[in-house]
Amino acid sequence: MKYLIDFMFLMLLYVFVFYGKWKNRGCDVLFVNTLMYVYLSFVLYFTLMPIITSLPFMLDHPYVAMNLVPFIDVSAKRGDFIRQIVLNVIMTLPFGFLFPLTQKKGGFLKTVFYVFLMSLGIEILQPLINGVRSSDITDIITNVTGGMIGYVCYVIFKPMIYQILDHLTASNLKL
Repeated sequence: MKYLIDFMFLMLLYVFVFYGKWKNRGCDVLFVNTLMYVYLSFVLYFTLMPIITSLPFMLDHPYVAMNLVPFIDVSAKRGDFIRQIVLNVIMTLPFGFLFPLTQKKGGFLKTVFYVFLMSLGIEILQPLINGVRSSDITDIITNVTGGMIGYVCYVIFKPMIYQILDHLTASNLKL
């Protein structure tokens, strides 16, 4: 139920704020931006949710500072560090791929900067919203790595992507 409130808010935000703006800019913009919105909604689900129902309790637990020793779990062989690294890389691959499609000038450095900001924001907010979650510099490093790999995939598939988007736009104009 707690997650449902967050998803309802995200759905209402999409319908009443973003959908109309993106639809007016063309079918291709609507498609790409909607994909990015859905992707970011899932990132929120896996990293921060439930958010809205957690807000009243944000100050009920101590804030645990971020671990600033990179890959300490790897060197200490603690927990499921390999799984965590792989999942953090995979989580931001779509960001690196989709972000340049949402920007007029979405180069490599801009993509890396924004994936870094997203990851930093998540890592700062996790211990605030939920006292069980922790933040780690390793997560930021692996998230940025995932975004960089996603951008490389975008560059490799760029001609095919724009051909598909052009076809989508042309099909929409014929209707």
